[in-house]
Amino acid sequence: MKKTLMVAALTGVFATAAHAQSSVTLYGLIDEGLTYTNNQGGHSNWQETSGSINGSRWGLRGSEDLGGGLKAIFTLENGFTINNGQLGQSSRIFGRQAFVGLSSNQFGAVTLGRQYDSVVDYVAPLSMAWDTQFAHPFDNDNLNNSFRLDNTIKYTSVNYAGFQFGGLYGFSNNADGFDTDRSYSFGASYTYGGLKAAAGYLQLNNNPDSTLNFGASSSGSIAGDGSFVAARQRTFGGGLNYTFGPATVGFVYTQTNLSGVGGAGTDPIHGLAVAGLAEGDSARFQNFEGNIRYALTPALSLNGSYVYTRGNLGEISPNWNQVNLQADYFLSRRTDVYVQGEYQHISSNSAGLAPWINGLSTPSNGGADPAQSQVAVTIGMRHRF
Repeated sequence: MKKTLMVAALTGVFATAAHAQSSVTLYGLIDEGLTYTNNQGGHSNWQETSGSINGSRWGLRGSEDLGGGLKAIFTLENGFTINNGQLGQSSRIFGRQAFVGLSSNQFGAVTLGRQYDSVVDYVAPLSMAWDTQFAHPFDNDNLNNSFRLDNTIKYTSVNYAGFQFGGLYGFSNNADGFDTDRSYSFGASYTYGGLKAAAGYLQLNNNPDSTLNFGASSSGSIAGDGSFVAARQRTFGGGLNYTFGPATVGFVYTQTNLSGVGGAGTDPIHGLAVAGLAEGDSARFQNFEGNIRYALTPALSLNGSYVYTRGNLGEISPNWNQVNLQADYFLSRRTDVYVQGEYQHISSNSAGLAPWINGLSTPSNGGADPAQSQVAVTIGMRHRF
């Protein structure tokens, strides 16, 4: 009898210890480089650039085993500029991600907080727009994750034989405006052998006040973080990747539709005033991207993409063509050096829009006598910890 009681007591102790197993990981990435640009405001420029490929960040990721395949999980991730140590994401402490939730081996995960949308989760991995300077013009489809969503509840399924799906809803947190300053998104991916396919959708409903400015309410899901000044943004897209041997080739299509945009004086397109775009007009971007990644050796990869973007901005319809090339060499598992270049050209440019490669501090010269192209070359280094 005594032996039975002792065994039962020890079993309870070990079971409690197993259930209480937890872990917290400190992690991060630093990306810094030197960039030459042929034209910024009419002049060539050498500048130090932070995050030419990936935004510099550090974070804490943790989990606690609750038993039965259930875990409590959290992530707190800070973004910063390594040039000067300043906070990113509008000076938020954990501006990249901040969420807590539950994860089940059988049913997936439910998390709450500041999180990525489903287009970023499912479509972006198939694109090379994850590279900051390779992003589509103005990062119009958010594949480069220019903004995150606040006040969100998110579901991510487990992997069902290669199929995974998820969705997100962002609350406005406004008692008198449930359907304004809110967001929702959903997406899915499927992997079979070397083939991967994905699709996603994102909608942002802004507070339609007189300023037509995202983040009119600081408590909303968008909270001043959006890329455009518009009453509503709808983004959808999909893509395919196929891996054979050391090569992966891919194609991605995305479309962003804006309604109720601001007028030319309010800089509705990512800080650029667009002539002919009247207040309340609609706008659209369509992006067609072909990309290739090739592992020349286990340490050296060669990557490239071509992006054609078709714009419809009120009375004007500019087109962007951008070519991106990159060579990346790993000195170790955690440290790599890279050289990359981008060429962007605008055609049908009657409004005098200035070419502007994503991630650079200044566009090319625009106006009455605009430059039609911008070129940038970066030599950089990344370190992970």
